[in-house]
Amino acid sequence: MAAADDLKFQEFDDAANLLAANPDATTISIDEPVEIPKNQHSRLQEPGREEDDELLGTDDSDKTELLAGQKKSAPFWTFEYYQTFFDVDTYQVLDRIKGSVFPVPGKNFVRLYIRSNPDLYGPFWICATLVFTIAVSGNLSNFFIHLGKPTYHYVPEFRKVSIAATTIYAYAWLVPLALWGFLMWRNSKVMNIVSYSFLEIVCVYGYSLFIYIPTAILWIIPQKVVRWVLVVFSLCLSGTVLVMTFWPAVRDDNRRIALATVGTILLLHALLAVGCLAYFFDAPELDFPAPVIPAHNGTTVTTKSH
Repeated sequence: MAAADDLKFQEFDDAANLLAANPDATTISIDEPVEIPKNQHSRLQEPGREEDDELLGTDDSDKTELLAGQKKSAPFWTFEYYQTFFDVDTYQVLDRIKGSVFPVPGKNFVRLYIRSNPDLYGPFWICATLVFTIAVSGNLSNFFIHLGKPTYHYVPEFRKVSIAATTIYAYAWLVPLALWGFLMWRNSKVMNIVSYSFLEIVCVYGYSLFIYIPTAILWIIPQKVVRWVLVVFSLCLSGTVLVMTFWPAVRDDNRRIALATVGTILLLHALLAVGCLAYFFDAPELDFPAPVIPAHNGTTVTTKSH
C-alpha cells in the first residue's frame, strides 16, 4: 500500500514552503472579491456624464438591451416580420400612454419607455381612435350649435372621417420620417448628434397624440374660451414630451439649428391641434336655404337668411 505521505498534494506542500520562506508575501483568497482600480471608473464620474447617460444612454447599456432583446429577424414580406412591431402587452401600452400624458421632468421618453421594445400597436390605434373621436365630436358640436334653429336640418358629414384620417396619419408618419432623415443628416456632420430610429420616432409621435382624444371629446362644449384653454393645455403636455425627447438629441448641434429644430417640431404640433379645432369645431355659420314666398302676380320671391 502507498504510504500516507504519498497521498498528500505536492502543490500545497510547495505553497507552504514558499510561505515559510517569505512570510510577508501577499496572498489572494478565492472568496475575496477582486478590487477594481478606481481609475477605470473615472470616466463615469465626469461632470454631466450621469445626466447624458440618463437621457440618451451609454453604448454599453444599448448593447445590453440589444443582446437581451435579440430576436430572430424574418423576411419583410412575411407576416412574422410585421408581427414583431405589435408584440406588446396591455401594461406596456398603458405605461407608455401614462408617460405621454404625465411627462417626468429630466426623463427621456424613448429611453424610459420605448427603446426596450418599440411598437406600432399603440400609435396605430391611438391615431385611429383620434380620427373617429374628432369626426364624431365635430358633428355633435355642429349639431348642438345649431340646435333649436327652425331652418336648420342636421345632416351627418361623413367626409370629416376621411379628412381627419388623412390629416392625422399623414402627420404621424410624414413628420417622423422627415425628422428621422434630418437627424441622420446632422449625425453625419456632428458626431455628438443622437439619431433615433424611425420606429422610435413614430412611437413618440403616436403616443403624444393620446392627450387629444379626451380633449376632442371636451371640444363638444360650445364655448370658444373653454376650447382654447383645452387646446393650450394639451399642447403643453404633448409638446413637453416632444421637447424632452428630441432636445437632448440636437443640443450638441449648432445652437441656431437646435433651436430651429425644436421650434419646428412644436410649430407643426400646434398647427395640427389648432387646425383640427378650427376646421372641425369652429366652422363658420352655414347659409340656410331661404324660404320661398309666393307673390300675387304669380312669381316667387326668395329671401336669404343666415
